[in-house]
Amino acid sequence: MKLEGKHVVVTGGAGGIGAALCRRFKQEGARAVVVVDLDGPGAESVAAEIDGLALVVDVTDEEAVKNLCVEAEERFGPIDLFCSNAGVAFFGKENTKNHRWEKSWQVNVMAHVYAARAVLPGMIERGEGYLLSTASAAGLLTQLGSASYSVTKAGAVAFAESMSIAHHDQGIGVSVICPQAVRTKLVASTGGGVAGVDGMIEPEELADTVIKGLEEERFLILPHPEVQAYRERKAQDTDRWLAGMRKLGRRFKRAPKK
Repeated sequence: MKLEGKHVVVTGGAGGIGAALCRRFKQEGARAVVVVDLDGPGAESVAAEIDGLALVVDVTDEEAVKNLCVEAEERFGPIDLFCSNAGVAFFGKENTKNHRWEKSWQVNVMAHVYAARAVLPGMIERGEGYLLSTASAAGLLTQLGSASYSVTKAGAVAFAESMSIAHHDQGIGVSVICPQAVRTKLVASTGGGVAGVDGMIEPEELADTVIKGLEEERFLILPHPEVQAYRERKAQDTDRWLAGMRKLGRRFKRAPKK
């Protein structure tokens, strides 16, 4: 997957990972980048930098997602790459409030589903297209302190797997980004927490990894390569891995708050 000449849509594009991806896609030669976010001024700012189009869209509204795809294609032609990047995170275990569980489900899982429903018919008809989603290393491992994030990011990875299995032979590429700590406003304010044990990377570093992953059409894009080793340990001995995660959780629980 090369970005040169491609029409790309990025949700959650007003800041952090999304903004870095928008800028990098343009640098790679994308002919059109649509910056989608609830933050209208933020989306406008990024779009102005890259001569793109800003759209204010709630990705949990399926009709709104369909309409954004229609508008984007009317302006720039078929969408070549849909980057479903928007996400939310809440702290808490099983006692997390129901409305936060629902918000997590809608943004972290169903938004990917709505995007796929909107763009896949046209992509399949053309015999080409690419779905790129942002999940998290939490979707492969877990996120200490946030059950809702762990569950829904795992759902995002599982949905991407389903799309790859179902549509690869129809010419559709699928990749899912699974980073640990990335220096965004939310993560930087917490120091990265347990996700930062292997260091916090900049959004631009993540974007470099994404470009390489797309060129190689890798399903899992891992900006933190350590995640692969952790996955293997988990698969080899889940009970031992769980014990290690409990130990890590106790360590961070005792650590003084800054």
